[in-house]
Amino acid sequence: MSLRDQINDDLKAAMRSGETVRRDTIRLLTAALKQREVDERKTLTDGDVLAVIEKMIKQRRDSISQFEQGGRQDLADKEKQELTLLQTYMPQAMGEDELAAAIAAAVSESGAAGPADMGKVMAVLKPKLAGRADMGKVSAAVKARLTQS
Repeated sequence: MSLRDQINDDLKAAMRSGETVRRDTIRLLTAALKQREVDERKTLTDGDVLAVIEKMIKQRRDSISQFEQGGRQDLADKEKQELTLLQTYMPQAMGEDELAAAIAAAVSESGAAGPADMGKVMAVLKPKLAGRADMGKVSAAVKARLTQS
């Protein structure tokens, strides 16, 4: 079963059970997926679906911090619920040790020698880590690794 099929099944289940927050969040997700399909004129693969979900998760995190700074805890709580639901569709997150090993392998594979080669390392890592790690944290870890060398 593809990720897209799972999302559609979850939407139907949420509609039947009357879970409004779950239903509305999944509807937002399916709308974003349809928009991307229309924009790119192609059927999305599971990798593309994960990219859309990852983008929505990042948007929720940004919104939560903005709402909390603005004193709107009610809206921040709503965004947290959506964030939790969206994260259920992401694959198992990578552990610190596994991430460090992937970074070390990418550094040696790309032949990176210093911070100037960060783009090469990230180009190797991005397809391997898509959806399994926060790329912002990966970028910071790669930068720290390359400045040590």
